[in-house]
Amino acid sequence: MKREIELKVNGIIQEVVVESWWSLARVLREGLGLTGTKISCESGDCGACTVLIDGKAVKSCLYPVMKAKNKDIVTIEGLIDQQGQLHPLQDAFIKHFAVQCGYCTPGMIIAAKALLDENPKPTEEQVKEYLSGNLCRCTGYKKIVESILAAAEKI
Repeated sequence: MKREIELKVNGIIQEVVVESWWSLARVLREGLGLTGTKISCESGDCGACTVLIDGKAVKSCLYPVMKAKNKDIVTIEGLIDQQGQLHPLQDAFIKHFAVQCGYCTPGMIIAAKALLDENPKPTEEQVKEYLSGNLCRCTGYKKIVESILAAAEKI
């Protein structure tokens, strides 16, 4: 049975009609058109669906949408500021060539944001450990780690 709920996504309260069993990832993509959040494994293994919920990195493919009510949800689209400027992490990923196919990129950047919010000056090893739940099949992670460390210097 479908029902209408309110979600706070990227600072905006939005009403959306959902099935109570849907994942947050599905609602973000299909209900709100926020396609930066990717759905890949649907088992929480790849991290492509990572979003921030109340400041913590969460695999949205496993997160029930009904649990997201009254939470502050941030997607990759929400990192761009009011003037349309990219977040330093987004900019660093571009400048350091950390994007290849791009499928994992939104989840990587969101996970990296959670890390930098928690630890503004991580070591290379801390970045690698923190990103262990996010998979990339293209880059080999070297450029991704470089990008996150470069963004940490700017933030």
